[in-house]
This record gives sequence, structure tokens and C-alpha cells, in this order.
Amino acid sequence: MNIDLHSHTACSDGALNPAALIQRAVENGVETLAITDHDTVDAYRDLGPHEESVALIAGIEFSTQWEHTGIHVLGLNIDLDSDAIRTGVRFQSKARLERAQRIGANLEKQGIRDAFDGAARHSAGHYIGRPHFAQYLVESGQVKSMQAAFKKYLGDGKAGDVRQHWADLPQVIQWIRDANGIAVLAHPLKYKMTRTRLKRLLEAFVREGGQGLEVVSGKQLPHQTAGMAQLCAENEMLASCGSDFHEPGRVWAELGRFPSLPGRLTPVWERF
Repeated sequence: MNIDLHSHTACSDGALNPAALIQRAVENGVETLAITDHDTVDAYRDLGPHEESVALIAGIEFSTQWEHTGIHVLGLNIDLDSDAIRTGVRFQSKARLERAQRIGANLEKQGIRDAFDGAARHSAGHYIGRPHFAQYLVESGQVKSMQAAFKKYLGDGKAGDVRQHWADLPQVIQWIRDANGIAVLAHPLKYKMTRTRLKRLLEAFVREGGQGLEVVSGKQLPHQTAGMAQLCAENEMLASCGSDFHEPGRVWAELGRFPSLPGRLTPVWERF
């Protein structure tokens, strides 16, 4: 089966609306899909008419930190109407709004007027992230491309690089578990940790109640998949996989286009 448990819509930082995302999943042969927008479940409220040949798994991707490193935790097969998810979304949304306001204020000091309002307009009433500021910077003629916006204003160490006060890791995992979901550490290779440090993170994650590891995240090399599979088995975790799809054109993160899970692991969907 083609199962993709990590994807994003325009309700967070993706390019497609929920119905368009599902249609693309159908075209790519995805049979089971989780929409895991950052700190919001709005996509499930905004679905409207959509292709029903794809089985939807309710999900979310919470942002948090571990030892001063930003990490992401997927909540899969969650109860969308649970008090825990509502509380988590409310807390994280407030943190995101405060961050966006600070980014806007910092850009104002750089001589860029109305950056917050411009980014908010591009977010269409949803989560305001750095990509929305980048869109405004291009639109207003400050830079020529999204890449240039990050290089000059929004990347690491720049004016728009504002640290967030997320809920801590134990709280994020607890929200997911209280919503009857499964907490999965997302895209472990993206944190660029040494293997020793990643092992420590996984030990802490399991200790706090985390249950799964995203062994496959988009296109990756066989030795990377093997390495993540080994860590997953060593920590007796459930194995997950997904594209981390955000927009068309990213061939390394296309819906349903990634390596299969190694057979010796227990897939997370066996617990849904």
C-alpha cells in the first residue's frame, strides 16, 4: 500500500488547499494520507468536497524544542475534537502569532513597512510563517525571489530569525496521547545531529511517552533508511513514513514518492 503520513496544506506552510492536496494524492496513487499541518488542524475543517478514494488519518505536526534544538512531533490518528488538541492548537497558535509580530517589528526596523500585515494577507487567515513574509518581500519589491528573502532577511541569524517559545516536549507528547493519538518524531535526519545525540533524543522521546519514529521522510539514500531503521528497532518504536510534502516541484518531497519501510519494523498504522 502507498501510505503517506506527513503532508502539509495552505492551512500552514503548504501551497495547496486541502481538497487539492487530496486530489494530488489520488493522482500519485496514495491510498492512505495524513494531513499534518504545523500546529493546526484547520485543514480538516476546510476540506469541502474532495476525492474520497483516499483514506484520511487525522494528524498534526507540533513544534517543540529539545536541548535548544527545534524538533517536530507528529500526532497521528488523533481525535480532532479532543480537549487536548484544542488546548495544544490554541497554545501553539498564540506562540506563532507572537513570533510573527516580532518578525514584523524586526523587519520594520530594517525599513520594510507593513511586513506583518503583508504576511498575514498571504496566510489567508491561517498560520503566519516565514514563507508568508518571504512572499510579501517579493511582492513589495524588496527581493527578487523567496530564496533571496531568506538569504537576506529571514534565514538563520537574520532579522526574521526569531526564536519561538513552544510548549516543551513532554507537554506536546501528552497532548497527542490525551487525544488518543500516537506521537512520532518527525524527519530525524533534518536535525543534523550526531548519531550519539540523536540516540539521546530518541531515549528522551520514548521516556516521555513518544512511540514512533519517521524512518522514511521523502527521498533518502538506502544507508540513511537503514540507519533510521536500526535506531527504530533498538528503541522498540513504531515505524512511520511520509513525504513531508509542501508544494509541487519538490521532487525530493513529493506525495507518495519515497522508499518503503524496511520489513522488519512494526508500521505505526498497525496501531490505528
